[in-house]
Amino acid sequence: MVLNIAAYLFVAIDDADALALRLRQHAETAALRGTMLVTPEGLNLFLAGAEAPLRDFLAWLRADGRFAALHAKESWSESVPFARLKVKRKAEIITFRREAASPLQAGARAPTVAPATLARWIAQGHDDAGRRLVLLDTRNRQEVAYGTFEGALTLPIDRFTDLPAALAPHREALRDATVVSFCTGGIRCEKAALWLRADGMDNVLQLDDGILGYFEQVGDMGYAGGCFVFDERVALDPQLRPMSSSATHGLVAA
Repeated sequence: MVLNIAAYLFVAIDDADALALRLRQHAETAALRGTMLVTPEGLNLFLAGAEAPLRDFLAWLRADGRFAALHAKESWSESVPFARLKVKRKAEIITFRREAASPLQAGARAPTVAPATLARWIAQGHDDAGRRLVLLDTRNRQEVAYGTFEGALTLPIDRFTDLPAALAPHREALRDATVVSFCTGGIRCEKAALWLRADGMDNVLQLDDGILGYFEQVGDMGYAGGCFVFDERVALDPQLRPMSSSATHGLVAA
């Protein structure tokens, strides 16, 4: 079986170009495939390979104190779902082009909600203070088509940069709610929550570890369908298994 990991970490990187070269060298030695984004604000990794070499690669990376806190979400597949290894030098972990959208700028992460806590809120229909709950999907319409939380607020966007304008008509109606932003693995919902709180929406939280973390820790409670992923598996079910082609076709068609 092939181990797949998705991981990101916001951390200041002042040697991004040199780090990208070292990452490529170690990943090639370990025969890993996937995509690694290296930016001044942190790392974003999607990698797959044999279990031992991939775990060794993560151990090597975490030996650098800057990346000791890197948490990887794991899943398994019968084959490597990436055609090759790509290491890209970018300006942002995920392009948003908004100020105050990085914990490095804000000085801290946006408040988080653990998957188990969100599952309890979904079951009871409100947060622990009795406020109504709104789940905000920060992904694009293609990803949403494969699955999302039941009753979530989804937006007709094609790029993450479209989110602020698309959400603007809904903001007044969300004032009395606890809004939990979510995405695939945590990056977009973290950036969105930070920016929205800086822009006056102090009732916005983020789902810690995103949908993949929710699947891993909770399962499908309150979720319908699967989660689109950025590799040849296309989408994962709540058991973190690749969805069948017939299932994914039906969801997209719907």
